[in-house]
Amino acid sequence: MSASGGTRAIVAALGANLAIAASKFVAFAFSGSSSMLAEGVHSLADSGNQFLLLVGGKKAQREATPQHPFGYGRERYIYAFLVSIVLFSVGGMFAIYEGYEKVSHPHALENWYWPVGVLIFAILAEGFSFRTAIKESKELRGSLSWSQFIRRAKAPELPVVLLEDFGALIGLVLALGGVGLSLLTGDGVWDGVGTVCIGVLLVCIALVLAAETKSLLLGEAAGLDVIKKIEAATVDGGSVTRIIHMRTLHLGPEELLVAAKIAVRHDDTAAEVAAAIDAAEDRIRTAVPIARVIYLEPDIYSEAEAAKGPDPLATPGGPNPHVDGH
Repeated sequence: MSASGGTRAIVAALGANLAIAASKFVAFAFSGSSSMLAEGVHSLADSGNQFLLLVGGKKAQREATPQHPFGYGRERYIYAFLVSIVLFSVGGMFAIYEGYEKVSHPHALENWYWPVGVLIFAILAEGFSFRTAIKESKELRGSLSWSQFIRRAKAPELPVVLLEDFGALIGLVLALGGVGLSLLTGDGVWDGVGTVCIGVLLVCIALVLAAETKSLLLGEAAGLDVIKKIEAATVDGGSVTRIIHMRTLHLGPEELLVAAKIAVRHDDTAAEVAAAIDAAEDRIRTAVPIARVIYLEPDIYSEAEAAKGPDPLATPGGPNPHVDGH
C-alpha cells in the first residue's frame, strides 16, 4: 500500500476521533447518558489506536540490524494487533459493562439536546473520516470486494481504519436509537440497551481485526497476482528453464522475501549459473519492486524426483525429523 495514503487516512481518523471524544464527554456530563459515555470511551480508544498505528509505521522504517537482518517491517503488524486488543478491552468491554449498569439501574436523561446534537456532529465527522479511508483504499482495492480487501490486504492500516470508522458510524446510530427511545418512552433502560449493542459491535470488530493481523504476524505469502509475476520473471526459457519450487513471505507490507529452487541446464558452467541467477534476480525486482530479499538455488530438474512430490521433512510446518520414531 502507499504509506502516504495510509498515513492520511490515519491522521484524518485521529483528528475526527479526538474532536468527537471531547464532544461526547461534554454531552455525558450534561445529560448523564451512558451511551454518550460509552461512545466517548470508544472515540478515545479509537484515537489511541490511530496513535499506535502511526507509531508502528514510524518504527517499521528503522534500518535492518545484525540482530534483525530482515528489518522491522512487521512492527506495523504488531501495532495493528495491539489496536485490536485496545478496541476489545477498552472500547467493547467497557461499553458492555456500562450498558449493563444502566439497564440494571436506569435513570431518565437530562438535557437531551446535548447527546442528540453531539451524535449528529459525530456522524458528520466520522463520515468525513470514513470517506477519506474509502478514497485512499480504492486504488489498492482494485476489483476486490471490500470484505476481500480487508482479508487480503498486506498493509494493516487502511483495513483497521475502515473497520473502526464503519463500526463507529454504526455505533453512533445505535447510540442515537438508544437515546431516542429513552426520550420517547421516558425509560432510561433503552439508553443502556443501546450501550450494550455498541459494546457487542466493538467486540465483534476487534475479533475480526485480531484474526486478520494474527495471520499477518504469522507470515503470509504474496498474493496470487504477485506470485505469477515472479514466476514469469524468473524463467527466461534459456538459462533458467523452470521453477522447481518457490516460497514467498511478507517481511512487511512493502517487503517481500522470495526463495526458490530453479532449474538450470546441466552443462552450464559455474560462471553461467551465477550470471543466470543475477539476471533472474534483476528481472524479479523489476517485475515486483517489493521483492527486496531474493534467494535462488540452482538445481538440475529431474522428472523422477518431481514425481515424488515435496519432501515433508523439508517443508516448514511438516513432521519434525528429530521426534523419536521418525
